[in-house]
Amino acid sequence: MKPQTFELLRYTDISGVSGTGIVAEGCVFTDGSVALRWHGANPSTAVWPDLDSILAVHGHCGATVVRWLDVSEMEPVPGTDLLPGEVAHILATGRLTHKAVSA
Repeated sequence: MKPQTFELLRYTDISGVSGTGIVAEGCVFTDGSVALRWHGANPSTAVWPDLDSILAVHGHCGATVVRWLDVSEMEPVPGTDLLPGEVAHILATGRLTHKAVSA
């Protein structure tokens, strides 16, 4: 398995610091740790123990969500049609990460 990449998509900027839209990009490593790179005027990089920790601090009750960039090798959670990170996000925020766009 390889690291999974994602973006943090912010719908509402509660703090007034990072703006809205894609505010950061990151990578979840195979051991669950996460590297996160913030965009903007003062970019920074941080390493977190897991994605839940990031969402607990920066999720702002669903105002910021995870959008997975490469899901081709991720395994769905048994009994659901959700990928592992989506389940973690729902548990942390009570919201889906994003909705599929119908063609």
